[in-house]
Amino acid sequence: MKKENGRFFRNKKILVIGGTGTIGKSLVKLILEQEPETVRILSRDEYKQFRLLNEVNGHGKLSCLIGDVRDYERVLAAMEDIDYVFHTAAMKHVSFCEYNPFEAVLTNIVGTHNVIRAAKRQRVQKVVFTSTDKAISPTNNYGATKLTAEKLIASAETLGGRGQTVFCTVRFGNVMGSRGSVIPLFVKQAREGKAITVTDLSMTRFMMTLEQATKLTVQSLRIAKGGETFILKMPVIRLQDLAEVVAEEASGKFGVPAAAQISEVGLKPGEKRYEELMTYEESLSAYELPDVYIVPSPYASVQSYGDAGRPEPGTYSSEGAAPLTKEQVRRLVLDQNLI
Repeated sequence: MKKENGRFFRNKKILVIGGTGTIGKSLVKLILEQEPETVRILSRDEYKQFRLLNEVNGHGKLSCLIGDVRDYERVLAAMEDIDYVFHTAAMKHVSFCEYNPFEAVLTNIVGTHNVIRAAKRQRVQKVVFTSTDKAISPTNNYGATKLTAEKLIASAETLGGRGQTVFCTVRFGNVMGSRGSVIPLFVKQAREGKAITVTDLSMTRFMMTLEQATKLTVQSLRIAKGGETFILKMPVIRLQDLAEVVAEEASGKFGVPAAAQISEVGLKPGEKRYEELMTYEESLSAYELPDVYIVPSPYASVQSYGDAGRPEPGTYSSEGAAPLTKEQVRRLVLDQNLI
């Protein structure tokens, strides 16, 4: 992807739904650096909004709205006179979505439908929805709700007429250090001298940095033509290597025992040993740029993306993919200041 223009958001009005989450906050901070006219966030937690305002020193362009993506009228009001929308709000913990399945449906599916309806009515220019690799061949309710939300976004421009709004999806792997990441848990366990609990030592995951996730989201907004799914090419990490690196590095930093125990606790309901970035069927229609795949909407007309080629057909699974070496994982974790 080309390096983004440092003034892309200049004089624009942006709404970040779920703006106090990991990705949402990172987007807000990046956008505020680019001289927007206004940035609004819509989220449910006033304390997190208070903390974010402090982190940006009460930036005059930032407005904090309390509300829930499940509430269509509130979403509609928040989008008034907005140019771009980033929809990052979600229930995203697998176990909680399994135990509270309909609550996940209300937030992840009904909430996304509310965003689509409101954006079309308010004539928003572009909407970016953030999804997950767990939406591919889902074995859990979280992935299933995100898959349905992806389908809603892909077909949004045909919902009640084409309208003017461009919608697209960004499909993430695991964002290192986010509230859905295992790394903060591993660090907490190691720091307290407890055993590091790993679901399955053979488990592999696609990992990306917060900076990569933020840049991909913004770049997707810029080049979206309607209904696409953008997927960053991500390295694969073995959880055993990640746990061992955290245990070893925590020893030096926090003075805990040098060989923290690593305990395998077994798969939780709905968990997978590996993840997939793209289905075989998606790969047949996808485009490929140096660091991203683009899956067009099946409802879109034929599109092109500059010099994009076609990827080799495949499922792009973390199973069987060559993972980073343990030392590469160590460098990545230390570079991101995750311990």
